[in-house]
Amino acid sequence: MEIIETKIKDLLIIHPKVFADARGYFFESYNENVFKQNGINVNFVQDNQSLSNSGVLRGLHFQAPPFDQGKLVRVINGAVLDIAVDIRKNSSTYGEHVAIELNEENKTMFYIPPGFAHGFLTLKDNTIFSYKCTNLYHKASEGTVLWNDTDLNIKWNIKDPLLSEKDLVGIPFKDFVSPF
Repeated sequence: MEIIETKIKDLLIIHPKVFADARGYFFESYNENVFKQNGINVNFVQDNQSLSNSGVLRGLHFQAPPFDQGKLVRVINGAVLDIAVDIRKNSSTYGEHVAIELNEENKTMFYIPPGFAHGFLTLKDNTIFSYKCTNLYHKASEGTVLWNDTDLNIKWNIKDPLLSEKDLVGIPFKDFVSPF
């Protein structure tokens, strides 16, 4: 496993070692020892999976402390543009984001620690998105930052994505009071 630091502290890109041959492929999508050796001391307690068609945008979501979540995300089938926004108010990169394409071919994973708003745009039909979480889902602690907020300047490259009701009414970043 190759773990790569991004421009934002603690936000990591993970490239698994893939063993492929005529039968298919095999790779470890998580190894507790490798994570700990790289300073990622987490305990995953919930796995989630979603299916979305092209043009679906989910995010930018977070859970407030004490129910905050770290996430290890990847695509099983299809492709997404994955976004993590730093919402740690004392961070030098507060309000900045990292964007990465995760897809079934590159098998890249993204580790998003607590203190980030997370979202993704599906780029292909029948995209299966998987994520491991460090805390259980807690509806009352859930928050949403407006996906297309001009202050965040995220290049989603889509004008009219398919959104849920909660994503339509996300908080504008200038009005957002971070709980982190």
